[in-house]
Order: sequence, then structure tokens, then C-alpha cells
Amino acid sequence: MRILMLTNVYTPLVGGITRSIQTFSSRLRERGHEVLVVCPSAEDEPDDPDEEHVVRIPAIPRAFKDKYSLPVPIPGGLHSTFRDFRPDLVHSHHPFLLGLTAHRGAAVWNVPLVYTYHSRYDVYLKTMVKVPEAARDVFLRLSRGYCQLCSTIVAPSTAIERMLRDEGVEPPIEVIPTGVDVDRFREGDSRAMRERLGLPADAFVVGHLGRLSPEKNMPFLARGVARFLRANASAHAFVVGEGESRRTMEQEFDRAGVADRVRLPGRMEGRDVVDAYHAMDAFAFASQSETQGMVVTEAMAARVPVVAVKASGVEDVVEDERNGRLIAEEDVEAFAAALQWVHDRVPERRERLRDAAFATAEKFSIGHSVDRLLDVYQALLDREDEEPGPLAGLQRFAEYEWNAWSHLAETFYDMTFGTGDQA
Repeated sequence: MRILMLTNVYTPLVGGITRSIQTFSSRLRERGHEVLVVCPSAEDEPDDPDEEHVVRIPAIPRAFKDKYSLPVPIPGGLHSTFRDFRPDLVHSHHPFLLGLTAHRGAAVWNVPLVYTYHSRYDVYLKTMVKVPEAARDVFLRLSRGYCQLCSTIVAPSTAIERMLRDEGVEPPIEVIPTGVDVDRFREGDSRAMRERLGLPADAFVVGHLGRLSPEKNMPFLARGVARFLRANASAHAFVVGEGESRRTMEQEFDRAGVADRVRLPGRMEGRDVVDAYHAMDAFAFASQSETQGMVVTEAMAARVPVVAVKASGVEDVVEDERNGRLIAEEDVEAFAAALQWVHDRVPERRERLRDAAFATAEKFSIGHSVDRLLDVYQALLDREDEEPGPLAGLQRFAEYEWNAWSHLAETFYDMTFGTGDQA
């Protein structure tokens, strides 16, 4: 089948959405399907063979947070892409900007629209203090309304499925996490990475890998890790990644007097990422904004137990006292105690934790996830075959346009005049 994916975020930016699209698209191509990715242009576009499967559209570079390009979807600008590629279905990865282009294109070309709900916008927007509350409400209502326009929604975790159902989203929702490449993370060079970072070969090491930004709850993570390090003079930690929270984390480690036992080596790629996971004895994770938390399953594929705060995207993976620790709420002392619990396991019990972590990763393998996504795609195409007819495309386009504009009007009416419940 021919799958057209549209995303506002892609390489050279590294993150969960980029990795998800790259992982699924490459595995789908390996199985003989055609996948074309439409994304914004970038200042440093990668010299990568996969770029032959990518269409870059004009974008304003570094328009958001000084790193995200802002795509400029020109009406009709992707007409030739749709015409030449002739997609069997469209898969959107955002509800705005190119997400709206995906919606319109699917309607015009009379093909199903699939949308993966990658981001917890409700949590993410709270970290952006410059966004007025009224604007946040409009943003959230429009993102939920986008779900209503889709043929099927992919939720990366059961918690996201529950959230969408609670918000009244009606189309079918399929829980399909971005699978982990278990074989890639199975073997790594712990000793080489520890030597590179200046960490003792026999020390207990807490690690983290990801974007260091406020929505990832990095200040809390730093406080929890620092509390643990203060109680264990021979323990060390390192945090891989870059972001605006880096300075705050450094200050937390400094304040706790443990900065000399913490390394922040910046961003890593390729084999270094695998080696970094293998250099850890415990993976610390505190984000409350995840739809999945891919780094959690990656760590487990490297046989690393995870200590995390209970949240969407995590509770599907971390089983308390089986493959790590899952604390009920944000509490620095509880987080440090959970790390201490992993630290204090005798060798054979810690090995059981590691074995259980790897077994969990196998359940979340990319092969299983691709199988499930293909089942969703095929079911949609089979349904299309059952409803042929010369007016099918016109009817779909009319429905899409009516739903989109009526929802937009309803949202702004309610935000301006209030709902009936408020009267």
C-alpha cells in the first residue's frame, strides 16, 4: 500500500515523534510498502538515503523555541505530491499546520485519515507561561476536534486512549505504541561509555536520556537523583541530552553538593545511545507529558530497570518491583527511595529486575507494533472497498469540510459567548 505521512517535526530534530515516524516508515518499507513523509524544510537537512522518501515544504527556520521550523502549508502546494504518489491513505502526526493539510488532502483524494496522538498538549501548554489561558483552551479544543475528523486515531498508550474517550472523542482508537528495536539495544559497551564519561567501572550509576525541557519535568528529576546521590557517596549519575532545563539541573546538582558525581555530556547519537543505556544501573524518568515515553522501553531493551513517576505513557510499561519502580506521585523523597530500592537489591534480585525489563521490551517490539498498524490500515482500506461509488469522494469531502468548519465555529463561539452550561 502507499502511505503518505505528514508531520511538523522531523529530522534533523531528534525526539519521540521523529523516531516514531522513522521507525514505522522504515519497517513498513522493509515489508514492501511505499511510505512518503512530508515535513518542513530545515537549515541542516541530513545527507541521508532516506531523504529520497521525504518531501520538504517551505518553512520558517527556528521559528519556535529557536529550533523548530514552522511549516508554511501553501493551499494547493502539495497537490502534485498527492497526484503523483496516489496515496491509499494519509497518516497525520499533528493536528495543526501540516495536520490540516493532511485532513484536506485525505478529503480531496477520498482516502482514510489516520492520526497518531503523539503529544499531551494539555500538559505541554502549562509549561509555556507566555501562552494566555484562553489561547490554551482554544488550542486544546481544536486538537480534540481534529480527532473527530479522522477515520482512526492511534494512541501510543492505554492512558491516552482513556483520556481521549473521556473527552468525548468518537472515532475508533487503536492502542499502538512505537515499538522498540530490541536487537539494536540488546548489546552495548558499558565499560567504554563509563571510561568516556569518567565514571568508575564498579559504581552504581543512575542515568537519563532525552530532551531536557520543562515539559519533561527535569528539575524534579534532578532533585530526586541528587537526593539519592547525597545518601550514597559512591553512586554517580549522567544525563544525556540538551535543552533549556540543563542549566536548572546543573544548579540543582550544585546546590545538593553532588555536581562532581554527575555528568551532562550533551546529545548522543547512533551507537553511543546504546552504550549509554548499558552504562546505567537504573534509568530515571519523571515526565508527566508523555503519550508513551519511548526511552523507557529502550532502556528496558538494554536490560536497565526503570524508576518513574506514574503517568500516561509509563504505567503501561513499568511494573512496580518487577521491572523497576513506579511511584504514585511527584515526591522527591519517594523518588530517591525508589532508586535506593534498586541500588540495595542483592545481585541475583537485581538480575531478575534486568531480566524482567528485557522481557517487557520484547512485548513492545517494533515488529508487533508494525503488525498492528498494518492491521489498522488494511481494515480501513477494506471498509473503503465496501463503500464504492462515484459520489463517495464528493460525499467524504463535504463531510470533512462541514465537520471542520462547524467545529471551528463552535469552538470560537463558546470561547467568546460561553456555553449553555455557563449561562
